[in-house]
Amino acid sequence: MNTKQLNRIQTGKGFIAALDQSGGSTPKALLQYGIDESAYSNEDEMFTRVHEMRTRIITSPAFDSEYILGAILFENTMDRTIEDRFTADYLWDEKGIVPFLKIDDGLAGLENGVQLLKPIAGLENRLERANAKNIFGTKMRSVIKEANVTGIEQIVAQQFEIGKRILSYGLVPIIEPEVDIHSPDKAKSEELLKDMLLEHLSGLSQDAKVMLKLSLPSIDDFYVELINDPHVLRVVALSGGYEQREANEKLSRNRGLIASFSRALSEGLTAQQTKQQFDDTLSRSVRSIYAASIS
Repeated sequence: MNTKQLNRIQTGKGFIAALDQSGGSTPKALLQYGIDESAYSNEDEMFTRVHEMRTRIITSPAFDSEYILGAILFENTMDRTIEDRFTADYLWDEKGIVPFLKIDDGLAGLENGVQLLKPIAGLENRLERANAKNIFGTKMRSVIKEANVTGIEQIVAQQFEIGKRILSYGLVPIIEPEVDIHSPDKAKSEELLKDMLLEHLSGLSQDAKVMLKLSLPSIDDFYVELINDPHVLRVVALSGGYEQREANEKLSRNRGLIASFSRALSEGLTAQQTKQQFDDTLSRSVRSIYAASIS
């Protein structure tokens, strides 16, 4: 594990940029960026278009380590290059931004009020490749729709079981049990989730370090115990579908919680913008998310 990267994530000021839209969510991300399906005819061309978008974001002067601590990449992005360097190396060597990798294969069907992770095919191979590509940590997302004790227990157990396998490769897992912001019993789900997270954290070996990626909570400062847990490097918040302004406003009321936004980060960016328009729009987003993260 890279000690400089570890210290940066643990103590640095800033937020984590989520640039990890995968196969299922890529067409929507491209459409929001102003590229419709007529611009590509197969999956490889689609991923080329989205890599062009991510390259434009990452190489922008607005995408700066003064504000951004790390970036989460999709596997296809990890395997591609920016200015003749693999993306993770470009992020760290050129930008001073710590690279993470999304490793899940999406969500299983709804059961017991939750969507568990699908089985991750070839997980060990993926983790070996992440190490070879100088990735610092990983991310995996499952979703809680209802305050169902059985389902939430299953989600947390699965996340920590896979998290321990990730730790064995010297990588830092971002454990992400998202609570759906539209859930009618969101606050109750968060209460159950926090208790179970604390229980599983207490079962980790003394030197194990993880990160948590959680929905913006219904009660301000609700995650303070998790933020202060000795096993937790950082707790980061997903925007979960909130527009940027609302996500920032909610985030700013939670001390010690930092952003890991995807849609809220890329809000307003389009392929049709000039370089100046693109950089200015991204700069406003980056600075506003940074301000909310350090409040």
